[in-house]
Amino acid sequence: AVTCRLQMGMDKRRIASFLLLSAWAIGVDHVRADYMLDDSVGLGRRFDGIGGLSGGGATSRLLVSYSEPHRSNILDYLFTPKFGASLHILKVEIGGDAQSTDGTESSHMHTADDENYQRGYEWWLMVEAKKRNPDIKLYGLSWAYPAWVGNGTGSPYKHPELTANYICKWIQGAKDHYNLTIDYVGIWNERNYDSNYIKVLRKTLDSNSFQQTQIVAADEGFGGISSNILSDKDLANAVSVIGAHYPGTKSDSNAMKTGKPLWASEDYSTFNDEVGTGCWARILNQNYVNGYMTSTISWNLIASYYNGLPFYRDGLMTAIEPWSGSYNVTGTIWATAHTTQFVQPGYYYLKHGYGSGKLDKGGSYVTFVNKDKPSDDFTIVIETMTHDHSKCIRPSLPEYSIADQNATFVLKGGLASVSSLNTWYSKPGYNGTKSVYFVNADPVKIMGGKFTVHLAPDTIITLSTLTNPAKGSTTIPQSKPFPVPYKDDFEAYDEFSEANYFADQTGVWEIRQDNVAMKGKVMEQVITERPITWCNDADQPISIIGNISWSAHNCTITYYNICRCV
Repeated sequence: AVTCRLQMGMDKRRIASFLLLSAWAIGVDHVRADYMLDDSVGLGRRFDGIGGLSGGGATSRLLVSYSEPHRSNILDYLFTPKFGASLHILKVEIGGDAQSTDGTESSHMHTADDENYQRGYEWWLMVEAKKRNPDIKLYGLSWAYPAWVGNGTGSPYKHPELTANYICKWIQGAKDHYNLTIDYVGIWNERNYDSNYIKVLRKTLDSNSFQQTQIVAADEGFGGISSNILSDKDLANAVSVIGAHYPGTKSDSNAMKTGKPLWASEDYSTFNDEVGTGCWARILNQNYVNGYMTSTISWNLIASYYNGLPFYRDGLMTAIEPWSGSYNVTGTIWATAHTTQFVQPGYYYLKHGYGSGKLDKGGSYVTFVNKDKPSDDFTIVIETMTHDHSKCIRPSLPEYSIADQNATFVLKGGLASVSSLNTWYSKPGYNGTKSVYFVNADPVKIMGGKFTVHLAPDTIITLSTLTNPAKGSTTIPQSKPFPVPYKDDFEAYDEFSEANYFADQTGVWEIRQDNVAMKGKVMEQVITERPITWCNDADQPISIIGNISWSAHNCTITYYNICRCV
């Protein structure tokens, strides 16, 4: 046992008059540029969705300890359609019992003869995401592996059949225990890939009736894997998607030559203030405009880990106080909504120069269409984020400039019959100005097949035929410090779960029934062999709880040395 809202700043009509100009009322101060929107020349690439990553590692650890209704409210902001971020993809860590950035996540197989699908919280999170959006896609990736997977070699690739079967059991466990279908699976996060293992994994998936589970490779860079795919037909057949991390909105020529979907399978990783919002808005558009990437996944989904751990608040929203129920809905949620509340996986981008591209005075625009009914269902997303207000944590951002501009869009092909577009507007606040997020302004009237929009720096605008996006809201409790005195005897938890507020950093601590010393339920460290690690893990088990600012607190721990002999 252990003792120890947003204020808008401008009303709807002022925003509308600020944004929209008739084609003949352009002021002399702003040069007008024309941009063609035309589906008759063919479509661009298929849009695959925007997602968030839980894991890499333990980034959602505190979320599971929130009480209701606050926990459900947070999940609604992330996953519920037409409420907040409305994410299309949930990527999760396949726990490997080792430190993977902000903590460890428990494996479903600590040893070769051990299988348990009650451990960890990623199962719960995937179930909750599916409850809110049955169409959300699920994607699993390993950062670390239990030691036995390497069979004494320290590598997951020396015995590829063993590793592939380990991954297939995780996918089977998702299906058998939670009725979850895993849509995508990766190889080894940001570590060297092995072409033979990828091919063995594909064969193993197929032989276990997981033909629908697609392989994303290699969650690192575009270069190496793309070259290998071009020269190895069997590898090309095994890999469905090429995923790169932090590509800086650029892919490469070999990646393009493969003809495969290109993803920013991990991106963002930036403090979620207004600059972080600008970063996210910029890369959501420019990953396609510059790099032809059709999916962008944020590391991380939600910053729900203690202040003092690495990359504090680098999530789409922040939830670090389960004891108070307080959380922060940041601008990144609404920057996401500018795309996700209007567009679904399976829609198509319009081609570069015919609906997607750079703006003359800086910024970018992309157009999405439902190819079955383009005039009824199409959306334009525009961003004009300035350099200093959109820097991501990585890579470095070359200098560029943004200026006030007037953009005239000319509708052709199946879009020519559209007479108006609904408008949503955001402008993050900088230098003391208030932020304005996801405001529904007056519709744009289209005359003679064209309309003009005034674009100020640091704005996000969505123009769409759709009418039903919405800005959800909840009552958020006040922030409070960690409660002291605090105590827990662990009797209220299910076996194999994790105790509230504890965040494992090395090793894995699970609630176990003590049938040896007969002390009831205990929090037990269960890893006895060093895993195949992803980063420099400590030599001794560590779990943290409390507040980084503590300097003089007393803590009493009842400790048992339990030997589970086999």
